[in-house]
Amino acid sequence: MKHFADVVRVPGDPILGLLDAYRADPNPAKLDLGVGVYKDALGLTPIPKAVKLAEQRLIDSEQTKSYIGGHGDPLFGEQLLKMVLGEGSPALIENRAGCTQTPGGTGALRLVGDFIAKCLPSRGLWLSDPTWPIHETLFAAARLKAEHYPYVDAQNRLDVPAMLEALQRIPSGDVVLLHACCHNPTGYDLSRDEWHQVLEIVRRRELLPLFDFAYQGFGDGIDEDAWAVRLFVEALPEVLITSSCSKNFGLYRERTGALIVVAANGESLLDVRSQFASVARNLWSTPPSHGAAVVATILANPELRQLWQQEVAAKRERIAGLRKGLVEALAPHGLAERFAHITQQRGMFSYTGLTAEQVLRLRRENSVYLVESGRANIAGLDAARLDQLAAAIARVTA
Repeated sequence: MKHFADVVRVPGDPILGLLDAYRADPNPAKLDLGVGVYKDALGLTPIPKAVKLAEQRLIDSEQTKSYIGGHGDPLFGEQLLKMVLGEGSPALIENRAGCTQTPGGTGALRLVGDFIAKCLPSRGLWLSDPTWPIHETLFAAARLKAEHYPYVDAQNRLDVPAMLEALQRIPSGDVVLLHACCHNPTGYDLSRDEWHQVLEIVRRRELLPLFDFAYQGFGDGIDEDAWAVRLFVEALPEVLITSSCSKNFGLYRERTGALIVVAANGESLLDVRSQFASVARNLWSTPPSHGAAVVATILANPELRQLWQQEVAAKRERIAGLRKGLVEALAPHGLAERFAHITQQRGMFSYTGLTAEQVLRLRRENSVYLVESGRANIAGLDAARLDQLAAAIARVTA
C-alpha cells in the first residue's frame, strides 16, 4: 500500500514562487520588487547595528536555553506594550492591557484567528479589499470565513466614502481588521480625520477592532504610526492588536511578534490571556526566545533604543526618497501625473496601478518582478536603477 498515493500537490506561495523565478533569471539587470523585505542600496537586507550590539550583550550574559513562559519574555512584553500603546496609555496605567509573544506577526494573526473561532464563534470577520493575501489563508486555517469592505476604487485609489459606508453595514459585534499604518498591499493610509470617522462607526456599531501593526516606524515615525491604535485604545474598552518586529528591527528570520489585548478591566484581561496561552500551547507551546530578547534589550536601553530609532528613520526616509525619485524618473516619459499616487503612499509597498498583463510583460520582457496585483516593494529598489524601472514601465504602458 502506498499511503501517500492520494496526496495532492498544492501550488506554492505565489510571492515566494516569484522569488524563485527571480533567482533563476540569468539577466544581470533583473529587479526584485516582489518579496516584502527591506533592501539597502547594495540589494542586501542588513542586520541593524542596534541588533548586532544587543546580540553581543545577550551572548555575554545569557545563562540558559530553557523554555520561556507561554506568554513569552516578560521584558519583551513590557517594552512592546509601551512602544505600541505609549508609556502613558490609560490601558497600561489601569492594568488592562497584556502582551502574548508569538512567532512573528503571522503567528499573532493565527493566534487571534483561533481565539476568535474558539471564544467568539458567532462573530463575523471583516478584511479590507484588498488586503495582505495571507490574511485570507491564515483565517481560513482558523476556520473563519472572512467578509470584505472596500478600500480602493476601480482606479486603485483610496476610497474612504465606500469604506465608511460598508463599515456602517457590518453587523453589530463583528470583528473588523484595520491596517494601523502602511497598508499592505496599497500603501494608502487614512488621515487622522478619517480615522476619527472610522472610530465613530466602530463605537456606534459596537464592532471589535483588530489592528494589524506590521510596519511601525516605516510610515511617519514610531509614535506617529501608532496614532490610530492609541486613539482606539483610549476611546474603546476592548481592542486587539497584532504586532511584528520583522521589519522595524530587521528580525525577519527570528520570528518575533506579539498579540496584544486591551480589555475592559483586569479580570477580563486575565480571562482573555488565559485563552491566548491555551490556544498557543497547541500551536507552538512556547515562542522562540532570541528575537524577543534582542527587542527587549534594545527598547530597555536608552543608547541602543536611540540608535535603533535612527536606523528606522534612515530606512523610512530612504523609501520616501525612492518614491519621489521614481515619479521624477517617470516624468520624461510623460507618466509623472499618472503615477503621482506613489508619493502619497506610505511604507514599503505601492499599489502601482499596473495591470496583471503589464506586470507579466515587465517580468517577461524586462526581468522586473512585481506581484501580479501590481504591488511593488519600493524598499527593494536602488536609486541608481530608477531610470531603468521607469523606462520599463513606460514600455509596458505605452
